[in-house]
Amino acid sequence: MTTLRRALPLLVASAFAAVPVAAQTLRIALSSEPTSVDPHYHVLAPNNALAAHLYDSLVDTDEAQRLVPSLATAWKNDGANKWTFTLRKGVKFSNGRPFTAEDAIFTFCRVAKNETNIAGGNKDLIRNMKAVEAPDPFTLVVTTAEPEPLLPRLLAGISLLTSSIAAHGKIEFSMDTNCGVTGPWPSVSQFNEGAVAIGTGPYKLRSYVRGSAIELVRNDGYWGEKPHWETVKMVPVTNAGPRLAGLIAGDYDLIENPAARDLQRIREDKRLAYVATPSSRVIFFQLDVGRSPSPLASDGKGGNPLQDLRVRKAMSMAIDRDAIAKRIMDGGALPAYQFLPTGMYGTLPNPPVIKFDPAAAKKLLAEAGYAGGFDLTLSATNDRYINDGQIAQAVAGYLSQVGIRTKVDAMTRAIYFPRRAKKEFSFAMGGWGSAEGSSFLRYWAASLDDKKTRGTSNYGGLADPALDELVGKALVTMDDDKRAELLRQSLTRLLEVGAFIPLHFESSLWAHRADIAYAGRADQYTFAMNAKPAKK
Repeated sequence: MTTLRRALPLLVASAFAAVPVAAQTLRIALSSEPTSVDPHYHVLAPNNALAAHLYDSLVDTDEAQRLVPSLATAWKNDGANKWTFTLRKGVKFSNGRPFTAEDAIFTFCRVAKNETNIAGGNKDLIRNMKAVEAPDPFTLVVTTAEPEPLLPRLLAGISLLTSSIAAHGKIEFSMDTNCGVTGPWPSVSQFNEGAVAIGTGPYKLRSYVRGSAIELVRNDGYWGEKPHWETVKMVPVTNAGPRLAGLIAGDYDLIENPAARDLQRIREDKRLAYVATPSSRVIFFQLDVGRSPSPLASDGKGGNPLQDLRVRKAMSMAIDRDAIAKRIMDGGALPAYQFLPTGMYGTLPNPPVIKFDPAAAKKLLAEAGYAGGFDLTLSATNDRYINDGQIAQAVAGYLSQVGIRTKVDAMTRAIYFPRRAKKEFSFAMGGWGSAEGSSFLRYWAASLDDKKTRGTSNYGGLADPALDELVGKALVTMDDDKRAELLRQSLTRLLEVGAFIPLHFESSLWAHRADIAYAGRADQYTFAMNAKPAKK
């Protein structure tokens, strides 16, 4: 990095200026590459961001994660289990087919029938659907098994497909009849090849080459505001140094996640600009508390030390969150003591601060019978979250200092996430962004219940009846104030249990050419649609 910093000022300015903003191709350097064009393959921020270019959902979220209309212009609830959505008329898919309620039903069925997803894909979002009906082509009625106060927000996570990508008869929401589909359901490879990557979004797929580039072309038949850029090229560049060097050299117009330590360098260069946006993404660690023995935690006696609450508390106290936020994240993160930033819906107004106290951590370990420590492997990604590999090494160092002999196994996300879904880890890094407190509780903290779409990311086997009761009540409470209070009680209980260790909230950073204006998002998604010529 020192060599890079010395070299940056020497890069030829003319190379940077060779591509004017009037050029109709926007070149983006991604810090983390999407793993598929299939929008239902894996619920992952890079995948979701790419999907938003090609597909629309019934409901969308804006830069601050507030709900806004998309293919549904309005929605209402009957006070219990029935939601009615009014659909937008005059919308066409990129292959020219008109959008109707049938396509929404087809999409929900494809999500349910998709066997090529990672960790359930979007199935969690539709499992509570009891019936989906279309009284006319532009009205959709969804009846849930249990009251679902957050259904519009859940549906914001489902990209809609055209029913024309599979042979079918009458489409109906019936798993027993395969929803009327008579041919094979579209596969991941078909999406990646572009054959079925057909949506109503602002762009169309030109090509997807894993590890190389993704190319998009503007959908001139798009129903909404047309994006400025005729074509978009997204290139994966996982190291921050080469991303910034490429921006300065004129290879890229916009880059994700420049290193916070390089912001001063960017500020001093009149050709460059950057935007920083607070993020709701919490970086955390999930502990295996449900099994004994655990695969990667050993006390030398065949037991699982992570099942002892004193051990879990000691691990949390042994980590210096402030130092990680200031040094490794260069000030681009805020220490986290709950799983959503304070002030967002359902969060604790004053969460208990977890003080860095190695001495107290050692005392707790001794009380738990681990004065001599134990062996632990920290499993993490090295190409998904900001500085994830460095963070893992730092946390391992802190734990080792209190006697927990911790080694790091950091791997590419393409290997990590499938292994985590198979529950191969004992102490695993995670990241999660959401707009209200129920999301983390529903998917990560609640006991596994497929029918009720709960606990599907509960890879650590947490099973706490008191927590499950609180979460269960919160998820079916339609009154916003009552639900918020139940969420706060649930979060309090989750922190007491200690099966997750919150670390920090990432800040979202983008750097770009100064003649481009870019609007950042709290969900960290990078949208070509948000890049426009800067006003002079």
